[in-house]
Amino acid sequence: MLLLSALLFSPFVSAGLIPQLHGHDHSHISSKRLPSTWYQRSDHPVHNLFRRGPATDGIAYAEVGSPTWSAAYPQSTPDSKAMAAEWLDALNAAVTAGSIPDIPVSTNLPGENPTYPPGFDPNGDVVCSATYKCRNPGDIWDAPDGMVGISFDDGPQPASDDLYDFLQSNNETATHFMIGVNILQYPTEFLKAFNMGGDIAAHTWTHPYTTTLSNEDVVAQLGWSLELIHNSTGGRVTKFWRPPFGDSDNRVRAIASEVFGLTTVIWNQDTEDWSLTTGGTTSQAINTSMTGWITGPKSPGLIILEHELSNLSVAAFKAAYPVMKSNNWNTGSLAQIVEGTSAYQNAPSSSGPVTPADVILAATKSNASVSVSGSGSPSGSGSSLGSSNTQQSSQTGSPSSSGSLASAAPSTSAQPSSASSSVRRMGSAALLCLVASLVASAV
Repeated sequence: MLLLSALLFSPFVSAGLIPQLHGHDHSHISSKRLPSTWYQRSDHPVHNLFRRGPATDGIAYAEVGSPTWSAAYPQSTPDSKAMAAEWLDALNAAVTAGSIPDIPVSTNLPGENPTYPPGFDPNGDVVCSATYKCRNPGDIWDAPDGMVGISFDDGPQPASDDLYDFLQSNNETATHFMIGVNILQYPTEFLKAFNMGGDIAAHTWTHPYTTTLSNEDVVAQLGWSLELIHNSTGGRVTKFWRPPFGDSDNRVRAIASEVFGLTTVIWNQDTEDWSLTTGGTTSQAINTSMTGWITGPKSPGLIILEHELSNLSVAAFKAAYPVMKSNNWNTGSLAQIVEGTSAYQNAPSSSGPVTPADVILAATKSNASVSVSGSGSPSGSGSSLGSSNTQQSSQTGSPSSSGSLASAAPSTSAQPSSASSSVRRMGSAALLCLVASLVASAV
């Protein structure tokens, strides 16, 4: 299969470079919790979307940061006409099954909220736009009472190193909603977050307003993000995604859930820290807001929108963290505090076993226009997760039992004991389509 053009020097994307809106309050009163199952069962269709080769042992994926690794992915906005056929088949099956609402795409101008055609109320039950603070019951907006779900958007970035050092020094973890092209640009920082036990989640490929995209373009933005995370973490399929700008509606969230098994995560407080470097807010303003939230009621718990975007945004979190602890908040990675769930659909953590039969993922033979890296020979070592980034120094340090490269490899022996737990629902037509495509493309 043909490889896409090399991406070692692809530009990073951040919320700070894209117009955003201010002034809309994200505080809410009800809480939403996920089921206790930490992974998607072996028969969930998401596993079929990326399957690679035999489902009997691990795969030696391309070394993170190497030319082979980066050359397999789009340089910028992904072309929905050049993506895995399985993704498109799953989308079409879900649409045919009536699982994707027929909502028109929104439109927006720089600095303005997306708008819908007349007759489509963004706060109504049909559209339910998160941009307009409409809460779909399947989304995550609040942490459990008394808890702060720590998460950061727009990584990895140069400022991420300081954040990761601080988290590690406080024995703390976070959920990192990462942008696909940023992972390509900063593989060393990406590996540092993953290897220290951070939870990796999706933030799309290039940070667009997702409600302005076609169904196919939403699939491309999410599919490439999941594929990159999977091939760079020893085969893990992320469970959560956060829409850029919080811009999601019933159509977009259904695509994320039905095609990829993703849960949508928003927030209930917004620091606007992304604008610290542009004069949109100040460190003092963020400190005042944080103090008010942290010293206020503990119901619901807090999911605060924060970014690992700049030294200033990282410093704002570092200043607030001791206040969280002194006010007796329980803190933890957002993905883990919601009833003890994992950030991954097929693994309990960044260091635990990966369900081997379901996570050997790749583009299939049926899609000659798309190619992924790391076919390699089967291996359970996971040594290919090391970085050979030519732009930055490789990460040093010996592997440990917590988030080490070696322990992150797909396991051939350990099986989750809860393999028969409940699975997120998907249209039967989509399931049958995916099973058929899997049989046809098995290698």
